[in-house]
Amino acid sequence: MDSTRRTLLAAVGGATTTGLAGCTGVLGGGGGGSDCDLQEEEPVTSMPNPVMGDDDAPVTVKAWEDFACPHCQTFSLEALPKIEENYVSSGDAKFEHHDFPIPVDDKWSWAVASAARGVQDATDDGTFFEYAHAMFENQGKYSMNVVQNQASEVGADGCSIRGDAKFGTYRPVLEADRQRGSSAGVRGTPAIFVDGQQVDFSGASSFYPPIESAIESALSQG
Repeated sequence: MDSTRRTLLAAVGGATTTGLAGCTGVLGGGGGGSDCDLQEEEPVTSMPNPVMGDDDAPVTVKAWEDFACPHCQTFSLEALPKIEENYVSSGDAKFEHHDFPIPVDDKWSWAVASAARGVQDATDDGTFFEYAHAMFENQGKYSMNVVQNQASEVGADGCSIRGDAKFGTYRPVLEADRQRGSSAGVRGTPAIFVDGQQVDFSGASSFYPPIESAIESALSQG
């Protein structure tokens, strides 16, 4: 790992798309009990973004997401597996996850993202994506018990990851990523960039076709 374990918000405008609406609002959140003896630890201030695929892939796809955004759930569960199958597995593209807690939910947009980065820090990028997928599958049912149990399912220390969610261990990392997204023009989630160009979803009924077109265009120019 490039980071050692345990070692501003810009105003948000409208949605990223006019065809497929992006997330911009705020929802509520819940909680949960545990037998874990949670200890607050020093905030982690820097770590690399999770990457799926070969470092030398000719095309880079970046996605800014909020774990409480329903549109990010749709992207992650429906479009991302197709990107992985059709482009990442072949070495034609690599995928980078970026955090952009709007927040859609004042609690869970931050807590789940911090938990996911805790999983990444404790394991590896592949396990991060496994955990992120599981959490998006559980969107709408978030609780600290879900955070903990899903972390244990992917082989991480569930109590430790629960602590990351509760205390916001990785919040500085998330805030820095969010600021980079704002500087790049992100105004809602999901925001998808292919080789630095934001994908336009105007008039689209699903996320994958415009992304596929952008990747194919980038490959043809490569």
